[in-house]
Order: sequence, then C-alpha cells, then structure tokens
Amino acid sequence: MQKSQKKPAKMVSYAKYGYMFIAPFFIAYAFFMIYPLINTFILSFKGNGATVDEWVGFQNYQWLLFGGEQRAANSIQNEFWTSMGNTVILWVGNFVIQLVLSLLLAVWFSDVRIKIKGTGFFKVVMYLPNIITAASVAGMFLMLFGNSKFGAINSLLLNWGWLQDAFPFINNEWSGRILVMFIQSWMWFGNTTLLLMSGIFGIDPAIYEAASIDGSSGMHMFFRITMPILKPIFIYVVITSLIGGLQMFDIPYLLHEGTTIRPTLETGAVFIYKYFHQVSPNYGYSAAASIVLFILTAVLGIIIYRFNTDSTAPKKRKAAK
Repeated sequence: MQKSQKKPAKMVSYAKYGYMFIAPFFIAYAFFMIYPLINTFILSFKGNGATVDEWVGFQNYQWLLFGGEQRAANSIQNEFWTSMGNTVILWVGNFVIQLVLSLLLAVWFSDVRIKIKGTGFFKVVMYLPNIITAASVAGMFLMLFGNSKFGAINSLLLNWGWLQDAFPFINNEWSGRILVMFIQSWMWFGNTTLLLMSGIFGIDPAIYEAASIDGSSGMHMFFRITMPILKPIFIYVVITSLIGGLQMFDIPYLLHEGTTIRPTLETGAVFIYKYFHQVSPNYGYSAAASIVLFILTAVLGIIIYRFNTDSTAPKKRKAAK
C-alpha cells in the first residue's frame, strides 16, 4: 500500500489580528474627525441664528469671500480677510525666526568638531516650552506684558523712568503681533531643532570627511551637503508648520485683556470660534470659514510639497529598474 500523502499544513494568517488592533484608531478617527468634517460641510450651506435649518446654498461662502449688497455681508468679508491676513503675518513671522534659530542650533549641536558638554541637558531645556500648555504661557506673558502699569515690564520701565505712562504692549498693533510671533517661536523651536538634528545625525560622516579632504570649507559643506540632504525634513517642517500656523488659535485668542479680541490678533481660527460662540451663534459663517480654511491648507500643503520635490523622480526610478 502506498503511504498516504500528508496534507500541507494550513497557513495561519495573522493579518486579521493586526486589523483588530488598529480598528479602534479608525473608529475614533471616523467618529471624531470624518463625521464632524462632513457635518461642518453640510452646516456651511445652512442659515444662521433662527434660520439654522434653512438651506441658503453658497450664500455663506459668497459673503465670506466676496461680500454682498448688504452691509452685514461686506462686514463679514472684511473681517474674514483681515483675520486671514493676520494669520499669514503671524505664521510667517514666527516660522522664519523659528527655522533660522533651529537650523543654527541643530548644526552647532551636531558638529563633531565642537565638543559641547551637556548637550542632553540643552535638548531637554529647548524642548520644555513645547510641552507647556498654551493657557499657562499666555497667562505668564499677560502678567509680564500687561497693558496697565501693573504689568511686570511696564512697572519696571516706569520705576526706572524710561516711560512716562504704561505702554500697551498687547493692544498696540505691531508689538502685539511681535509678542505672538515670539511666543510661537519660543514654544516650537525646540521641536524643530530636534527634527533637524535627527536629520543631520543621519548623514554619513564619511561624506563630510571626503569633502574636507577635498578642501571644502564648513560653509561650502553646509550648503552643498547638509541642506540638500535635509530637504525631506524641511518639507515636513514647512508643511506641519503651515498646518499649525493656519490653525493658530490658542495664543492669539488667550493673549488679550477683557473680552475684546484685538483685530490685529484675530486669526482665521479665532474668527471661526468667535462666530460660533456668540450669544446669537452664526453657525453657517463658522462652518463656511472652516471649510475654506481646510481647502486653503490642503492646497498650500500640496503646492509646497510639489514645489520641493523632484517631479522626475518616479521616471528616474522606473528607468533605473
């Protein structure tokens, strides 16, 4: 009798267990992100106040972007575009400072020729502002730069005789903006520094050694080796900073005294919250502004990504195969 052939062992697929582990994330994401986004999109086509259940089509978008014959429409348009202008000014101002400072510190701390003691301590200190809550930071700077004579800086300058009257650091147009730019840069430069340092440490030291043997200067190696290799990190930093900058809310909103938000500190996100949180809420305007901000963020992110990537890379990879 011929021996019966053994049946091949059944392969056990563990993929289903992986899907089970990641399922809670997708469920939570759909519930807390996808559903609110769809609901916001629907709400943007509805009325405001008492007419919140009435469909108004693209009226909210028209009033926000182009205004209208009514005085209220022009007021909404002017305020929205002013808030978007403030957002761009505050983001560009803090991002330039943040990127330049982070790049200098990253190159300095990662240079093997400069033996800096206690680099671990400095990394922790630089990252600490990033984990402090925005409310705490805003409260601290309100105490320091309060508009009245009881603000710490005003009190100090008045006692020294450098000022005759309290200076409105927050209410002044440009000093308020500079203060927000400084706070944002101070809170986030540590995170950007660590990202850039991780990219620099990933560069093969042999490349620098070969360039040094060929007689390249430190500045030449920085612009010809470090900067090109760090390009993916730069793209990530710019896109994430852009997303965070266009959604800037906490510091500009919290950094005011009383209940009046300064026009120069009203960002797009503050505009959305303001019309959503009024005594007579304007849900339609807030929802339409949210969708516009979402589309603007997505479009700018795609443009920056495409501008900083090699469009011929897929063809080159295909040709190499």
